[in-house]
Amino acid sequence: MPHPVMTITVAIPAHNEEDYIAACLEHCLMYKTPNVCEVLVINNASTDRTHSIAEQFPGVTVVDESRKGVTYARQKALESATGDLLAFVDADTHVPEGWFEMINAHFAKDSNLVCLSGPYYCFDLARWQNILVKLFWMFIAFPMYCCTRYMVIGGNFVAKRSALLRIGGFDTSISFYGEDTNIARRLHKIGRVQFNLKFITKSSGRRMTSDEGFWRTSFLYAVNFVSEVILRRPVTRQYRDIR
Repeated sequence: MPHPVMTITVAIPAHNEEDYIAACLEHCLMYKTPNVCEVLVINNASTDRTHSIAEQFPGVTVVDESRKGVTYARQKALESATGDLLAFVDADTHVPEGWFEMINAHFAKDSNLVCLSGPYYCFDLARWQNILVKLFWMFIAFPMYCCTRYMVIGGNFVAKRSALLRIGGFDTSISFYGEDTNIARRLHKIGRVQFNLKFITKSSGRRMTSDEGFWRTSFLYAVNFVSEVILRRPVTRQYRDIR
């Protein structure tokens, strides 16, 4: 028997994202369903116009977090949210039509589901580059998920607020790499974490087109996933902001 539709808080961590935040919000507001009760932009120690741009959008609440780091921003979102579900997207994410409907359908039919995540493709990469991205999701990421039964992509995941509170929220000692696998592993202990290849968003490929490149970026994400699974901690402590 289907369960009642749950309310959704959209949470968007944003550090110096003046070039991307407007398009992200436009897509969220364009495609949101009636049960989306709030859209939060967590202004994470920005020194540019991120705050002023975001606050121009009706229905969007800007919450400041002065401690720089995505896990600090996620924790602030958890503390500020009122929705039953927290839908996390990055500030350069474009959610597609039907994304919120897919969230509603999955959580309505499975009471044991605590987290839903999926891949993203890049709106600013060449077609052949997105083919490489697709191959990564299909032949590297998804097999890893099948082995562990948990995987979260930080720019595209939805979790029950009650479940996040139950596990103590986000680990703010993790700066960047491995933070999404950490939350996936801990949520997996109390419920089902689903990684669905059809639950897709679009994002910027700027990290892949920087001097870090596609293969180095893929390697860093993969090795820190494995490290979190086996060692319960990421091995890469340093990261660069790509803006």
